[in-house]
Amino acid sequence: MTAQPSMRLRIRVRGLVQGVGFRPFVYRLATERGLSGWVRNDEQGVVLEAQGVGVEALPALLERSAPPLARVDAVEVERQPVREEEPSGFVIDASHREGRAMAAIGPDAGICDACIAEVCDPRERRFRYPFTTCTHCGPRYTITRALPYDRPQTSMAKFPLCADCAREYGDPDDRRFHAQPLACPRCGPALSMPLEELVAKLRAGAIVALKGLGGFQLVCDARNNDAVSALRRRKQRDAKPFAVMVASLASARAIVDLEPAEAALLTSWQRPIVLARRRPDVALAEDLAPGLAWVGVMLPTSPLHLLLFHEAAGRPTGTAWLDAPTELCLVATSANPGGEPLVITDDEAQERLLTVSDGHPAIADALVTHDREILVRNDDSVARVIAGAPVLYRRARGYVPGAVQLPRTTRPVLALGAHQKVTATLTRGREAFVSQHVGDLDDAATFRFLEETLAHLEKTLEVEPTLVAHDLHPDFLSTRLAQSLGLPTIAVQHHHAHLAAVLAEHGRTAPTVGLALDGFGLGSDGASWGGELLRLSGARFTRLGHLAPLRQPGGDRAAREPWRMAAAALHQLGRADLIPARFRAVGPAEALVSLLDKGVNAPWTTSCGRLFDAACGLLGVKPVATFEGEAPMALESLVTRPEVLRGAWRVKDRVLDLLPLLEALIDRGPVDGANVFHGTLAAALIDWAAPAALDGVIALGGGCLMNQVLAEAVIDGFATRGITALIARQVPSNDGGLSLGQAWIAALSMEE
Repeated sequence: MTAQPSMRLRIRVRGLVQGVGFRPFVYRLATERGLSGWVRNDEQGVVLEAQGVGVEALPALLERSAPPLARVDAVEVERQPVREEEPSGFVIDASHREGRAMAAIGPDAGICDACIAEVCDPRERRFRYPFTTCTHCGPRYTITRALPYDRPQTSMAKFPLCADCAREYGDPDDRRFHAQPLACPRCGPALSMPLEELVAKLRAGAIVALKGLGGFQLVCDARNNDAVSALRRRKQRDAKPFAVMVASLASARAIVDLEPAEAALLTSWQRPIVLARRRPDVALAEDLAPGLAWVGVMLPTSPLHLLLFHEAAGRPTGTAWLDAPTELCLVATSANPGGEPLVITDDEAQERLLTVSDGHPAIADALVTHDREILVRNDDSVARVIAGAPVLYRRARGYVPGAVQLPRTTRPVLALGAHQKVTATLTRGREAFVSQHVGDLDDAATFRFLEETLAHLEKTLEVEPTLVAHDLHPDFLSTRLAQSLGLPTIAVQHHHAHLAAVLAEHGRTAPTVGLALDGFGLGSDGASWGGELLRLSGARFTRLGHLAPLRQPGGDRAAREPWRMAAAALHQLGRADLIPARFRAVGPAEALVSLLDKGVNAPWTTSCGRLFDAACGLLGVKPVATFEGEAPMALESLVTRPEVLRGAWRVKDRVLDLLPLLEALIDRGPVDGANVFHGTLAAALIDWAAPAALDGVIALGGGCLMNQVLAEAVIDGFATRGITALIARQVPSNDGGLSLGQAWIAALSMEE
């Protein structure tokens, strides 16, 4: 005799539950337990009804055993009357819409182990197929137009499933059950160039523009000096480091030293570029990451990338070849001329990457594309391990559009960041959706990308903001855009936003003291800030203290010419006589002394970033840089063991004076100076800020926290005093995280 159903439950699952195999997961749980009912996607996530003996255990299983790409934020359960007429069995219903979207699209996910095995197996019909995917990997965000996430809403809509793929799609025991990007060589996208020809070009030293997941990449042989130097010239990239793509973890270990946390990050489904210490004996192109002790390394993000290495290795059968280092290493960098937005269409690629312009050679030697449209630009994410856990330097593919959970529900607000490393944030309920990395608003193309990003956020989230937050600086293009949208606006001080982003991420609403260590932000007094001790309470802040000001001769120019900040330090120390001899070879030293004497074009700044520049200039480390931050990165690379020089700082009236430290660097060598500067700066910051901490907690924010040596020394130092230091991990500490802080402050201001 069949047991009668004891109850019926209606279960609502909220979070990242669409496009991650959640409905098939529910189906299998239900059928394994003999339950009847249905499951579907809708505008709020996943909803299901189930009845049968033991159904009461289902909600906990949904939360505890969710698929690897899913994120369950809430499981809501309602008792329903048992339906005697319910058909036996459990079914997946078609998606259903009744109101505004409250669900989310999943991020693009790196190729999974099962798909790796499949494309390397000659017996499989997807052997060497570059667009192999399943419910556990592949494109999501970059191919989706709107919610709910179903094939007709994606750029896969133009590829009708063949009979074999349709069978897999409808088979609940197949890992491709309801996988929306599902395809095979018979019915799916096709590559424009055979893999063997593509690899031959790379081996011959060519620069190839390759259509990837979120845009085109420029790819070349990372061991070929001529190819890497040519890429740098054509892309107008100066000395910024390039990332290296390798076949596997074994190949990564051959070029970088990996701690367990770094290896876990590198192999995670997000597949970010991971910064790791470079092995000294590695034969990579000299121009790859000049002057740096680390290199950005990444694993293949898609079958297409993996198959480049597979082809180069001679098409080995199986996956054992991935257990040993491969010879091929590839530079894989975003395909964009000089800081413009990432190229995503074939026409753009032809025009911007293959066309000779004003006598300059084309950036790429060859173009390799395919017929799966990229709908959303999304660059590679960049991450690093600090204090044993990942932090993001650039938040994009693999992480976007994942939401940051806010401490409480808010009215919808939009935030636009500042000028550099811009992102946008749109809130919906308790979720803050931080956009992919947009870039620096230095040109019209990037500004249009920001507008495009806002439109896509509002369309996919179906949210209309009621307030727009922007930086305090009135001349930033992001500020002007905010003011042009026809909505109420709120200006948020730059470093207030940095620290608020940390508090929002960590769910902290109590008054908190924070330390903002940054390059530049307009202060509420109109001055240049960047080394600030702030007390945050609700939507407001109080400036408790700051770094002792230094002159910034030449204004913004000093950020690219660290010798200028060194000269300012010498002048302030009464050692102006040293300036001409030290810096005549790198700039107009005598004229600068005159400007400093008169205080002309030399505004005061409390910036921690400019303090780093002063140290670099005094130690002869990149006195003239090709990009902002180059000199401090080179200085960090020199550190062998941080050293604390006692008596090299002063604290008076909560102003931290580090001139004694700078004076101590005058006659030191670069390595000794790097050790003393990092160790002493960390000790001074702790000595200065620890007495102000509230409830044993301090927040740390700003671009200088991306310095691993400094961040770890400060975190450890606070810990020895019983203080927990909170840092940004879900968004970058640099300006890429500003929009989250702006949005949280704007939301709090509406409450107040």
